[in-house]
Amino acid sequence: MIASLNSFKTKSILNVSDKSYIYYDITKLGVKYLPYSLKILLENLLRHEDGISVSYEDVLSLIEQSKTKKYSPHEIAYRPARILMQDFTGVPALVDLAAMRDVMNEIGDNPSKINPVLPVDLVIDHSLIVDEFGNSEAFSNNTKLELNRNKERYKFLKWSQKAFSNFRIVPPGTGICHQVNLEYLAQTVWTNDEGDKTAIAYPDTLVGTDSHTTMINALGVLGWGVGGIEAESSMLGQPLTMLVPEVIGFKLTGEMPEGATATDLVLKITQMLRAKGVVGKFVEFYGSGLNELPLADRATIANMAPEYGAFCGFFPIDVETISYLRFTGRDETRIELVEAYAKAQGMWRENDTDCPKFNDTIELDISTILPSIAGPKRPQDRVLLTEAVKNFQTTLKATLGNNTNTKRAIKVKNKNYQLNDGDVVIAAITSCTNTSNPSALIAAGLVAQKAIEKNLMVKPWVKTSLAPGSQVVTDYLKAAGLQNSLDKLGFNLVGYGCTTCIGNSGPLNESIKTAVENGDLTVCAVLSGNRNFEGRINHHVKASYLASPPLVVAYALAGSLLVNLKHDPIGEDKNGKPVYLSDIWPSNREIVSIIQSQISPEMYRLRYKNVFQGDKDWQNIPVSSGLTYEWNADSTYVKKPPYFIDFQKKPKLIKNISAAHALAILGDSVTTDHISPAGLISKDEPSGKFLLEHQISPINFNSYGSRRGNHEIMVRGTFANIRLQNEMTTNVSGGITKMITTGEQISIFDASVEYRKLNIPLVVIAGKEYGSGSSRDWAAKGTYMLGIKAIIAESFERIHRSNLIGMGVLPLQFPEGIDRKSLSLTGNETFNINGISSAISPRMRVLLTIIYTNGLTKKVELLCCIDTANEIKYYVHGGILHYVLRQLT
Repeated sequence: MIASLNSFKTKSILNVSDKSYIYYDITKLGVKYLPYSLKILLENLLRHEDGISVSYEDVLSLIEQSKTKKYSPHEIAYRPARILMQDFTGVPALVDLAAMRDVMNEIGDNPSKINPVLPVDLVIDHSLIVDEFGNSEAFSNNTKLELNRNKERYKFLKWSQKAFSNFRIVPPGTGICHQVNLEYLAQTVWTNDEGDKTAIAYPDTLVGTDSHTTMINALGVLGWGVGGIEAESSMLGQPLTMLVPEVIGFKLTGEMPEGATATDLVLKITQMLRAKGVVGKFVEFYGSGLNELPLADRATIANMAPEYGAFCGFFPIDVETISYLRFTGRDETRIELVEAYAKAQGMWRENDTDCPKFNDTIELDISTILPSIAGPKRPQDRVLLTEAVKNFQTTLKATLGNNTNTKRAIKVKNKNYQLNDGDVVIAAITSCTNTSNPSALIAAGLVAQKAIEKNLMVKPWVKTSLAPGSQVVTDYLKAAGLQNSLDKLGFNLVGYGCTTCIGNSGPLNESIKTAVENGDLTVCAVLSGNRNFEGRINHHVKASYLASPPLVVAYALAGSLLVNLKHDPIGEDKNGKPVYLSDIWPSNREIVSIIQSQISPEMYRLRYKNVFQGDKDWQNIPVSSGLTYEWNADSTYVKKPPYFIDFQKKPKLIKNISAAHALAILGDSVTTDHISPAGLISKDEPSGKFLLEHQISPINFNSYGSRRGNHEIMVRGTFANIRLQNEMTTNVSGGITKMITTGEQISIFDASVEYRKLNIPLVVIAGKEYGSGSSRDWAAKGTYMLGIKAIIAESFERIHRSNLIGMGVLPLQFPEGIDRKSLSLTGNETFNINGISSAISPRMRVLLTIIYTNGLTKKVELLCCIDTANEIKYYVHGGILHYVLRQLT
């Protein structure tokens, strides 16, 4: 830890029970009305004040912000206490570190310099695929398949665990990283023991290589998602540079009504905040409504911060925080420290605490919340349950045009039923959003139990799955007698991990898939997740809806989005009497009663006692040793990346971009799923063809996410989403573009190869919210490897903008009122970008010159979306990894 200059004389002693802690007392600075989230940033600056990366003026800028609502952006260097990773994003980050060790070795320096200086926890949770479902063997069989498919990756991870210090792995089959973090890893107040010296106490903070790291803000822990590229530099001791964000206060009043769930609440909040516009801002919750929200409900809200676009959705420490720490079996000494520290620092929320000074506020009476879903392709598109049928009909009309009056039904081969537009083919209780919430899981179990009592069964065309985020979920569902009812409906345990939400829904039954393909049907998925972007959930599903776990069960029973769950019967009992959702919906009292009687702190203590140990299969994976990794040239999973070929100790000079062609012209809300898919690989895509050429059969293709350690596959998968709409092409969707030199429509990857031969630089033109969604570093790495020099968009999502800079790709923004349409761009134009070869600086203007095919030109002044001086350094060095390497050498 960097020793603080302590210019503000805030270093103090906190005595808790029989132990003393050093802490940096921010109450001495008169910041009572500073938002709680900024108080944590302030403490971070005080503790790391060194006169270089953190100056006296940096600290002063935050103190001044406590005295006024006026926002004045100031660049700061922030150092989190720790880093969280999951395996999809963690493997490529560790591959980069291994490659950096090779560089150090090659230039005669010490490879061990490349090592995490912050504690890093990696949870293997994204590799599980729902191959088997609806039977008692699903869990064991899916787990075996996961291990067999990913043995190469797991060998590499075990080498990493041995080669790098300060690095721990939570093995597969344990849970989702965010729930493991919430239930075990997070401490709310962190301590640093330095030998015989008095320990330093400070707020638990982190960044994670998954955008939903924000879930931990429910516990008063400040954390958000970053790209793997940023995380790597942070691991190696580089501070995260950022502008002090605006803080939007979200006031909650009232209490949740009967029949509404935390999912319904977060979908409303997501819709409100997307409409308000909070990209790049902190959201902090306050108001009397917090008194009525259990911490698990707060976690549901905090989890979806990426969906509403914010850095984080923060909840201050209060009585509920302490109750949850105790409820999940945390150490009592730590719990005492958390309460004492928060109160000493003015970070403790009471019911009558004065409201902080926010930059802006928004308010919601939570007693007005109604049951909802969100879809069919964006989490912010909330739909009241009463309007769900109408919403899907609108979707269907947009898909089919004038054919909507034609009943489309396809006979399913060897089955006694037909498949129709609107049928639910996937119903998945999955994802960190809701499986961290006992009330949501118990509600789902009660719906299943009551459905069985009414003689209801899931429709035969529905693929059902239950993938909890924690093994504790299994314990309390079994203790309450609810798992048996879920099993009878086909919601058997398929594994512990992020499945359907990340695109690991697995294949549909062959007869169902054939019917969908033959009829080109618009079938649906309903999942209790946080992501439903196009092409993400399953290639054969065109409409995906987010819903609470009990509604997932209800839709599995109904079997179709064209059933109005509020008014239509969802089935019949054994006497032929119609059964409605209201007949099987549990009361809040029933749910609370089970939570209080069946869940104990001991469940959490037992499950997390040996959390890093893993089962025998994990323990038996052979581990290679050595400071550098022994790369296997034939591996299709882990391959040495090409970023550091011919590494030079000095960066090349930045040049203007001349005579560039467009590789793609894209619309609004292009997500990182569109740019770099995470789901299954198709044999018809460039990545699938590559695997076939390497004698990998389609059944062993696995997912893009699992193969992120191999750049050859990932670059071929960039912009390969089946639902991508490139406006340069006609009558086709997916990763296709038009070669300007020949007029031919070919894959984006193949086009990039041809342009590289011709030495033609490339750009991508896009609309609003470019790069929204997951913190996927391969969305930037793939962009870089395709030869794309700049992305010109109407607006960028925070993490992807940062990732682009981290790979040396220039993010540029159109001025208000100008876009691809107003400029009549078709992709046949040539583009020059001038102004970056001289003194490039944060938020500067650069000149775009468009040369049309008729010889006319148009000039547009673009905003350079490089926000900070450190980001300029990263860009000038060709990316953050090259910058860090040069600093270390």
